[in-house]
Amino acid sequence: MNATRRRGARIRLALAGIATLAIIGPLLWLWQSSLMPGTYSVMDMGYADHGGAQAMHGSGHSGHLAAGPGGPSAPTRSLNEFIADPDRKADVDVTLVARKQRFKLATGRSVDGYTLNGTSPGPVINATAGQLVQVRLVNESVPDGITLHWHGVDVPNSVDGVAGVTQDAVTVGGSHVYRFVADQAGTFWYHSHQVSHEQVQRGLLGALVVAPAQAHAGTTDVVALLHLYDGARTVNGREGDVRVDASPGSRVRVRVINTENGQTSVWAGAPFRLLAVDGTDLNDPGPVRGTAVPLTAGGRADLEVTMPEDGSPVRVHIGGPTGLVLGSRSHDAPPVPRPTTNLDLLGYGTPAPLGFDPDQPDRRFTYEIGRRPGFLDGMPGIWWTVNGHMFPDVPMFVVAEGDVVRMRISNQSGETHPMHLHGHHAVVLSRNGVPATGSPWWVDSLEVPDGDSFEIAFLADNPGIWMDHCHNLPHAAEGLVAHLMYEGVTTPFTVGGPNHNKPE
Repeated sequence: MNATRRRGARIRLALAGIATLAIIGPLLWLWQSSLMPGTYSVMDMGYADHGGAQAMHGSGHSGHLAAGPGGPSAPTRSLNEFIADPDRKADVDVTLVARKQRFKLATGRSVDGYTLNGTSPGPVINATAGQLVQVRLVNESVPDGITLHWHGVDVPNSVDGVAGVTQDAVTVGGSHVYRFVADQAGTFWYHSHQVSHEQVQRGLLGALVVAPAQAHAGTTDVVALLHLYDGARTVNGREGDVRVDASPGSRVRVRVINTENGQTSVWAGAPFRLLAVDGTDLNDPGPVRGTAVPLTAGGRADLEVTMPEDGSPVRVHIGGPTGLVLGSRSHDAPPVPRPTTNLDLLGYGTPAPLGFDPDQPDRRFTYEIGRRPGFLDGMPGIWWTVNGHMFPDVPMFVVAEGDVVRMRISNQSGETHPMHLHGHHAVVLSRNGVPATGSPWWVDSLEVPDGDSFEIAFLADNPGIWMDHCHNLPHAAEGLVAHLMYEGVTTPFTVGGPNHNKPE
């Protein structure tokens, strides 16, 4: 009897062990397979998606893109070849010194963070369309290293400023020079793309304004950069209102830059026109009254306010009760409640030629955002997915120079995502199947709410390897990242490595 019991106990123990292995074994395999190597190339990530086009010299992809998506026989170019004219003298020459330090906002609040030339936000860089901009970045004391990404500027790929993709992070004591022609007038900004979810939040950012070659006479031009420091909402680094002198009857161009991780709203206590979105002028923008402009994370909106003839000040709200007060500094403007309606850019302004036919694309891609449980670099959690795949097993969208590209972006993840494509501007064709009927709506940062889908299109005219990621930067750090890659382009840089490159 005792032998029977012992045999039964052994059987139950064995069955329990088998059941445990059946559960733990797959989990251990998933954990192990999710671990990232100490250093890797983004070209080794995921799988190539050629958008329905035949890959150059065959598929050329068997889990790696190290020789380019066309395979070993395809001609290749390093992204280091894509540079501005090295013999051309810079028209705008700036040095930015990055430091880790405790600094004070204009109201006296102390912040533990980072500065550029001793301030945060860093200096506004001003240029005129067509000028060559040269920026020398010096890392005095940022321990994790630093880069500068020129958000919204379609720079040559070598100076896109993404650690581990287009350059190595600049370590303490090092420097790096960025050179590009500012060929598009508009409102842009710059920020670190090394550990960006932490470094941007803590101060490594600034505004870049490219004025048109022919300035608009009689217009006051003002930058309004929104940023939160330790929960304190600031405009141009100042809590509370920023006052701007403006005479009666004059026009004020307010360049609003949302550097935060979430969408904000902009509205005014007087009629205005929305002149530009993401650095691109709108066609025939009409007057707006009693309507708010939604502004996605990373996005920019240029508003033109015509000051009342009676000298009354005008308040421009940026995401809350405070913002800009335009007019005489001796008069205040009462707060204006947020309007209940939003300006819909799908129908604002009038149509204009795009320069290409989006209905005849060379490539079609799908970018489906989702979420599911799993392991990300050994960490369990519920992570973002792209086309059902978790990072790093995400698509590499492959194009050829000159392609017309059409992409459908959809979101079924439970949260909204501000999507940012580097190196290109895309035009919005439709939202949830409703076609655009207004001015061409060109974006580099697009809010994609949960449950929504957008059709966008762009011309592949800027060769390189480009990030296409969520600009809620913690989401990017949690895996909501893919890349757009041109056939035959390679990068010598790797994520990780001796410089500890970490783009998000």
